[in-house]
Amino acid sequence: MAQRDERHQLPGPAGIIEACWENAESGRERWPQPLVAVIAHPHPLYGGAMDNKVVTTLARMYRRLGVAAVRFNFRGVGGSAGSHDQGRGEVEDMLAVVRWAQARAPESALLLGGYSFGSAIAAAVGENVAARHLALVAPPVDRYPYAPQGDFACPTSIVLGGADDIVAVGAVAAWAHQRPRVTDVIVLPEASHFFHGQLVALERELGAAVSAVLAASAS
Repeated sequence: MAQRDERHQLPGPAGIIEACWENAESGRERWPQPLVAVIAHPHPLYGGAMDNKVVTTLARMYRRLGVAAVRFNFRGVGGSAGSHDQGRGEVEDMLAVVRWAQARAPESALLLGGYSFGSAIAAAVGENVAARHLALVAPPVDRYPYAPQGDFACPTSIVLGGADDIVAVGAVAAWAHQRPRVTDVIVLPEASHFFHGQLVALERELGAAVSAVLAASAS
């Protein structure tokens, strides 16, 4: 039986990148093409890392949908070399992880996901690679560039916490509704920016949205 979690050290632009590959759950390979999701963690200077509970929830969601999941630490976090680079180098880090994942599973289509700061990195990476879907959790769209061409490059789902005191939920929702490739704006009324006590709801609601997009693209 294949090991579910595999820890890796990947070559990156600032040195070693620490990453974790998680295999899709057995028996859930229901898509015409294999899929792999690469997930970006929240801000490194505020404790963000690949073992963050929202990031691991996203990885579990993907696995249960029959998608392999890759989590990784940005430069300067955990076992990853280098130091924080204000988002510029972090985009290069994620691109390196995407290239590694695609080389490991060249037959797979790509999904991208990110939480908070990591959602900005995932969105930027989505401008440079061909992805099937982009998932943005609690995106601080007033602090980082999202969809600089006016819309996203692929179908995009956004999840917001109704009790988020960091991201302005109403403003983000209004902004998202102006972008045709945003297929879902999911608001969890009781969720804070950190989704305390709301991880099950996050996985359920976002998982349903991702599944619907994948099913539509497979039909």
